[in-house]
Parts: sequence; C-alpha cells; structure tokens
Amino acid sequence: MSLTSKINNTLNKWMRGAGPDSDVVISSRIRLARNIMGIPFPKSADSEDSKHVVEKVKDVLSDGDNEYGLKLLELETIPALEREVMVEKHLISPEHAQAGENKAVSLTDDESISIMINEEDHIRIQTLLSGLQLNEAWEINNKVDDYLESQLNFAFDERYGYLTACPTNAGTGMRASVMLHLPALNLTKRINDVLGAISQLGLAVRGLYGEGSEALGNLYQVSNQVTLGATEEEIIDNLQGVINQIIEQERSAREALLKENELKLEDRIYRAYGILSYARQISTKEAMKLISDVRLGIDLEIIENVSANILNQLVILISPAALQKLAEKELTSTQRDQKRAELIRSRISEN
Repeated sequence: MSLTSKINNTLNKWMRGAGPDSDVVISSRIRLARNIMGIPFPKSADSEDSKHVVEKVKDVLSDGDNEYGLKLLELETIPALEREVMVEKHLISPEHAQAGENKAVSLTDDESISIMINEEDHIRIQTLLSGLQLNEAWEINNKVDDYLESQLNFAFDERYGYLTACPTNAGTGMRASVMLHLPALNLTKRINDVLGAISQLGLAVRGLYGEGSEALGNLYQVSNQVTLGATEEEIIDNLQGVINQIIEQERSAREALLKENELKLEDRIYRAYGILSYARQISTKEAMKLISDVRLGIDLEIIENVSANILNQLVILISPAALQKLAEKELTSTQRDQKRAELIRSRISEN
C-alpha cells in the first residue's frame, strides 16, 4: 500500500473537510451520555453486566434499519496501537483505549459518528464535523440517539433527566464542544483574558485532547459545563454565541498583527514554513507550534501554495501512534522525530 493510501485510510471526515468559519474553528462535536435502565453504571458493573450492555447495543446496530452504517468493534480485538490512533483522532477517550473486557466502539465509515460502549457510561454517542457546525452535529446525534432509544430503555428521571455515572453530566447528558485555533490571541497576549471570560460564562476550556491536556499548536477546546436545567438547544445556542464572539476577537487580533508589523509577522510565518519544509527531525511540540504559524499564514493569505486542510490533517498524522501506523512498525522517539519531519516535508511539497 502506498503512503498516500495509508494516509487516506488514517484520515476521517472532519480532518478532510473545511466547514463554516474554518479559519478559526477546526471542528464541532456533540456527545451524549446514556445508560440502560436496570444495569449498574460501568464502574459498578460486573463482567456479566458489561457484556449484557455490549450485546444489547450490538443487537440494535445489527438491525436491518441501521441506516447509519454503524459497525461495532470490540476493543479487545483491536491492537493497542490502533486504539491509540482512535484517541488521537478523537474517536474514543484515553481511558476507553485502555485494555479491558467488554469495551466496544461503533463507527460509521467516515468516522463522523462514533459510539463508545462501556466507558464512564454505558453509551456515549458522538458526532464530529469540520468547522462550526454545532447545530448540524446535534441534528445527526439526536437522530442516532432517538434510534437507539427506540429499542433500548435509557435511564431517565422526570426531574433529573438522563441519569449518568457522573452527576455533572445528568440532565441532557450533552457535551457540546468546539476546537479553536487561536494563534493571534496568543501573539497579542490577549488569550488569558479571553479564556478567563469564557470560564466565567460557565464554559470549560481544555487542550487538544480534552481535560488535563496541553493546548498544543494554539488549539483549544471550549465546551459547556452545565447539562442540567437547560435544553440541548439552549446549551448549543449559548456555546454558539460565545464561539462567535471568540471568532470575532481572533480575526480582530489577526488584523492588528498585520497593521502593527506585517514584516515581522511574515518573517515568523515564513521561518516556520522553511523549517517544516526542510527539517530532518522534529518533535511533536515544535511541529505543532510551527504548523500553527503556517496555518495563520494560510488564513491571512500570506502563504498561498499550501492547503489549510493539509495542516488540519498533519495535526493528527504527526501524533505518535498515527506515525507508527503509517510506518507499520514501532518507532523510537528519535525515529518518530525523523518520520514526523519526513511526513511534513512530503505533505507540504504536494501542494
């Protein structure tokens, strides 16, 4: 198989696309937590309980009416490296990727829909789209949720809504999140003020891989914290309103950088482009920083011969597990740095 074929097999829909406001918004995600009535939550369930959950979901997805093409995979049958690639592609959580019996994931072919089975909750339904498409992601997720609920008895209380393992997810069980690229707010040193304001509005700010992760490459995830006492539409509208303001502030900061010292900004961007084009070894952290600078240059039309989609893809492709999957073997840290530089050079030169 050629490298291009391997890369295409590694990519999923949100990495290939360029949705609305994609100069600032990388992706939109809606996740719903659900549990089956009468079965203990995963942390309290025994082997038979968790096996029963997998069987129930498998029966539903095996039904002829499964119009989404969702296919269930038991994680025990998937090699550890493949599970790590799923984490890097935001399809499953790091916790779910850990070895353990009766864990499963269900995916569509384009991986825009994924369902974690027996993670913190029995079922976690996720839709992931490119750009700012919260309402579109919710519409898809809601249909999948309705389909599952038509055949499974979800734990629900008239007062507290959907019951979840963690009380902070009860109610709608919804986490709506957006991944943002905010290089100009960082360069103008306004990022802390913006993030502080977001937190005061009841939203959470996290790094590239969620809670506890670092904001590599100026990438931040912003999501709702409140799931009880508001409808799904209200949660999305609130998040969408805040994201629209952040988009405006990031674009304003980019204009300010151009006006204040365009030559200095161009120098920074072209230096990043030069290193990525010719480096022979590079770490994930340095690569992410330079990719962020080049992506800023593309969005400001300073660099015109590189596709923004290539940069979106590189964010995932240069991650440790994805690199080893492409190489079809385990790599040392030094070998990964070399392979990473080689892959970046190859992708940039294709444009």
